[in-house]
Formats: sequence, C-alpha cells, structure tokens
Amino acid sequence: MANVVELTYYPVKGCAGTSASEALVTPAGLAHDRSFMVVSEEGVYRTQRRDPLLAVVRPEITGDGYRLRLRAPGREPVDVEVDTVGARRPVDLFGTAYQGIDQGDTAAVWLSDLLGSPSRLVRVPQEHDRVTGGRTPGTSGYADSSALHVLSRSTLDLLHRKLAERGAHLLSMDRFRPNIVIDGWDEPHTEDRAHRIAIGGAELGYAKLAIRCAVTVVDQRSGGRAGPEPLRTLAGYRRAAEGGVAFGAKFAVLRTGKLSVGDDVIVSRWGESEL
Repeated sequence: MANVVELTYYPVKGCAGTSASEALVTPAGLAHDRSFMVVSEEGVYRTQRRDPLLAVVRPEITGDGYRLRLRAPGREPVDVEVDTVGARRPVDLFGTAYQGIDQGDTAAVWLSDLLGSPSRLVRVPQEHDRVTGGRTPGTSGYADSSALHVLSRSTLDLLHRKLAERGAHLLSMDRFRPNIVIDGWDEPHTEDRAHRIAIGGAELGYAKLAIRCAVTVVDQRSGGRAGPEPLRTLAGYRRAAEGGVAFGAKFAVLRTGKLSVGDDVIVSRWGESEL
C-alpha cells in the first residue's frame, strides 16, 4: 500500500518550505501554501529562476495565518503582522494580472536587502479567484500552476540511478519542491497515471505533468546555482511533448480535508501517462 511520507507547504512563493506531520487541504492546496509572493516594485513576481537567494528564506507562519516570520542565515529575522484587508495592488504572475495585499515596509526592506533589488511582499486576497487548467481544473494561490505537486520516492530513485550512471551527484527531494511525497509505488512515475486519488479526508484529481525549470538546479540550502543537473539527465528520458522535461505531477483539489504523514494513498481512477 502506498502512503504519504512527506508533507511540505511553502508559505512564500520561491522560499523554503515547512515540513508538517499533518495539513489541511484547502481548494488552493495545503493551507498557507504560496499564499505570499515576493514582487518587484512594479509588482512582477520573483522566483528562484531569477532570484535563487529566495531559497535561503525560511518563512514561519502561525496556524491562523496572521503572523509571519522571515529568517535567513546571518540575518536578524523579521516579523510581519499579516494584513488580510488592506488595499489591493496589481501583481503579475507569469504575465497574468492578479491582485495582492502589500505587507508593509519592514518586510520590503528586509527582502530588498537580501536580494539586492527593490522588492515587496504581497499576500493573496480573500477574493482571489484564479482558475488553473489541466485535465482537472482547480485553483491555487501564487503557485506556478495547480494546487498540489505530488512526487513519489520511486521516481526520485530512478533519477538517482541515472545520475549515478553519469557520475553525477545525487539530489535531495527538496530540489523539486513537492507538497506530497509518496512511498510504496514500485514503478517510477506512477503519479503520472494516478488520475484520482484519496488521501486522508481529501480527494485529488490529476491536472498535468510537472514541467521542470531552472529552479531544480538551485541548491536549496545555499541559494546558489549548482550546475546542469538534474535537467541534463532528465532531458535524456523525460522530455515532454509540449517542451521541457517532466518530473512529478500536479493535482487539483476535488474534496478538501485533513491529511497526515502515514495516510494511505488510494487510487480510484488510473489513466495513461501524458509523456
């Protein structure tokens, strides 16, 4: 029986994740996942693609979501009283216009100093009505696309074997920033074919393959770009028809509920892989 072995949510898009033993699944994914985003002064999103130092920022958010602490090595942490009702400002995420609530100058100065470029921190407003696509449409906060990213250990194990064949260093799971890690699927990339799954009190529907980008070459501990892997190796066996390489799968939320590490993963509908 397959089961959940890791749960991680990422309060601030592009920043480090928070491991959890249990989490509430909302329509937009794990509670607090990508509910904040760092933007330029013009409101354009920042990610590790252009600002890899975001990886060293370790956000901590209270369960009620009203207090956020930002930490980074060698810097004093900063506390943010989360504003959920303030004025909205336009933000740009991959060329699409959304709204955000600015979280004030203290967070902005701290992030600008770290990244070496004027930056602001915004929060998803309550009325955020983003619609995500794929086989199962859904919604999400400021995630790249769908609400949840699912990855299995067997999928990473196969990549490790191929990296070893090339004499390349093995990579930790956090290079791929999944929300849910599953063990017990012997065949790699089973998540590509698990088109409807129940975990704990939640139910998820397959949306699309996870197309990987330059974030996977960023060392999540140092915030430095670490070379061509894993993209070079993945290009040899995981090229997607629409371009890029696929690793893991994205899911939309069909039913909200709580899930926990150790929960069984029950597949109620299988499908063909899109690769």
